[in-house]
Amino acid sequence: MHSARVLTRIQLLHRHSSRALPSQTQITRQLSTSSSPSPDTLSPQPQQPEIEPHPQPQPPKRGRPSKPPSSPSYPIPASTALHSSLPTFLHHAQRTSLSPTSTVFVGTHYEYTVAQALAAYQFDLTRIGGRSDQGIDLLGTWTLPGSTTPSHHKVFVQCKALTRTPTSVLIRELEGAFSGAPAGWRGEGVIGLLATCGPATKGIREAMGRSRWPMGFVCCSKEGEVRQMLWNWRAEEEGLAGLGVGMRYVGDEKRLVLTWNGRHIAAGVGGEGEGKVKL
Repeated sequence: MHSARVLTRIQLLHRHSSRALPSQTQITRQLSTSSSPSPDTLSPQPQQPEIEPHPQPQPPKRGRPSKPPSSPSYPIPASTALHSSLPTFLHHAQRTSLSPTSTVFVGTHYEYTVAQALAAYQFDLTRIGGRSDQGIDLLGTWTLPGSTTPSHHKVFVQCKALTRTPTSVLIRELEGAFSGAPAGWRGEGVIGLLATCGPATKGIREAMGRSRWPMGFVCCSKEGEVRQMLWNWRAEEEGLAGLGVGMRYVGDEKRLVLTWNGRHIAAGVGGEGEGKVKL
């Protein structure tokens, strides 16, 4: 009887201990769960900087190579397409019955006359006059001797076929033309010229001397005779320092000539530039 009670008690203890102790599967599951940290206990990991991909080289485009920028072209307005020189303008005026006393005829005739007269002094000018010419009538280059090779100066000309005496107001208009010059004729190396029928007055000389722009003055008659040419100190800084003006007899008439170090350089005006000219 006593042994039976002891056996029953041992069985109860065994059952209780079997319920309290976890099985091998439960222990393995707990170990696997506890070994991996929960999301709440994870420490933030440093972010790796994003690496931008290197740009892939583009294959070269096929076709002709791009052309280098060309030299500035003359902005010729459509109004001058009907004539490009004094002879062609006279033919146009006759064909269209343009009155010789009209402002258009007088102004255009004088512009072509100045361009033709200055061609003998190494000027290469093109007329661009029109309503949108910004006060510039002739545009081109002026070729002068240099220390080793000839120098080419960009120039523009305002032509005034005036019957009255020119005043210093024209110099202020010439200064404004520097800002309105077309592309290629702005900045350093550009010389502006004023051409009128009458000689320069004292007021014009003084206004040119005060101006900070490189400029010059040309007295050219309506018949195409250049009687006077002068320039200011700024024009000398742009390359006219070695240039001089003299007179030479051609038959019984005196002609204005340009000199470089005392030697005549203007072809077609009183010779071919071989002799010296006394200033």
